[in-house]
Parts: sequence; structure tokens; C-alpha cells
Amino acid sequence: MAGGSGMLEKLFVEVYTKFKLHFYQEIFERFQNREASLTTVETFAMETIQALDSPTINEFASFMRISPPNAAYKVNSLIRKGYVRKVQSREDKREYHLEVTRKYQDYYNISSSYIETVVGRMRQRFTPEDQAKFTEILRVITNELMPEVTAGMEKN
Repeated sequence: MAGGSGMLEKLFVEVYTKFKLHFYQEIFERFQNREASLTTVETFAMETIQALDSPTINEFASFMRISPPNAAYKVNSLIRKGYVRKVQSREDKREYHLEVTRKYQDYYNISSSYIETVVGRMRQRFTPEDQAKFTEILRVITNELMPEVTAGMEKN
């Protein structure tokens, strides 16, 4: 086994942790001169709403494994703070989808630029064949090996 037993786990955790820590650094840096307006739980909720790509409150509640009234309470707080808006469904006028606002994107959507930086470095460092293989490995991981999280994200 290449790299010895446990090396894959160790390196996977290391990469995941570095992405998280970079995100935390950026969040703290941005709040240095400004009061943080989202709680930690609200930040997680926002990341989830963004990842689910305009879910309904019921889809958000189901994904987070919380009751619809609890989800509605959390979402209404985010609406009041200006980070989420409800948009009426074109298909079913009784249904509303949650969308992140520009305000959220401007202040919190930090991790995507760092991902672009790292991927750019990967493109320079690795051959097109290695990049294609890594892309295929990531595709299998996200589509097949993470069913607990994939449920509810089928739209993506």
C-alpha cells in the first residue's frame, strides 16, 4: 500500500483542515474591524443554503434534520439580517426558495477564491493526465462515496 496504512486518512484530514483554517482566518480578518453579524450556527446554515442551491425551507429542514418550524425560525433571522431572501417558485406559487444575497456573498463567500488559488497551483504542478485522474477520483468521491451528504443535493 503506497504511503503506508493510515497515510491517506492523515493527508485527507490535513487538506480538509487547511481549507477550513484558511476560511476561519479570512472570517476573523474580515471581522477585525466589524462586529460579526452571523452566529456560528447561522454561518453553517448559510453555507448549507448556498450548497443546496436555492432550497425550500422544507428541503433545508430535511437536509439539516431539523423540524420545519425550527428551520423557518432560523431562516427568518437570516432574512432579517439581510443574508437570505425568499423567492416565489415559478412552478408552484405556494412554495418559496431560499437564495443567498449579495451581502452574504460579499462578506462570507471566501472559500471559493482560495479553492481557485489552490486549483490554479495544481494545474501548474500536475500533468494533464494527473489532473484528469484526480478529477475522476473526486467525481467518484462526491457522486458515490458520500451518500449521507448527497441526499438533498440532487439538483447539483
